[in-house]
Amino acid sequence: MSEMILPEFDDRGDLPEGIYRASLKDVIARFGHGSRQREFVTQRLTRIYELAQRTGKLERFIIFGSYVTAKPEPNDVDILLVMSDDFLYSECDEETALLFDNQRAQRELGASVFFIRTTTVLLETVDEFIAYWQTKRDKSLRGIIEVVTEDAK
Repeated sequence: MSEMILPEFDDRGDLPEGIYRASLKDVIARFGHGSRQREFVTQRLTRIYELAQRTGKLERFIIFGSYVTAKPEPNDVDILLVMSDDFLYSECDEETALLFDNQRAQRELGASVFFIRTTTVLLETVDEFIAYWQTKRDKSLRGIIEVVTEDAK
């Protein structure tokens, strides 16, 4: 995993291949402005991050897709939540539970949210599983971001 903070985009408008660690504040400073749509999607991202943190079981928060590209108006934000082994969906309040139902999250939060528990990954490590999300539909690779707390950078 790269410790480098958010490099410039490549010639396709993507971050170079890699997993970049940054605080949510740094992510918003880099990607949260430039168009009304970006600002709107950033509000969604912030809400999702707060909801995920509220569970007390969030281990890793990964952002990928068009939000972390040069695309001026991303439709949504794509997120992978890595939850602790003892995370129980049944313990979530109604608002937080939205995160763990992909179709509802898309409809009500305007985001594609995926989640795993750390033990869900059987044939690879969690890091290998996260690295997979760098793969675009055309099979090329792009950079993704892991949001970390300020003191974890």
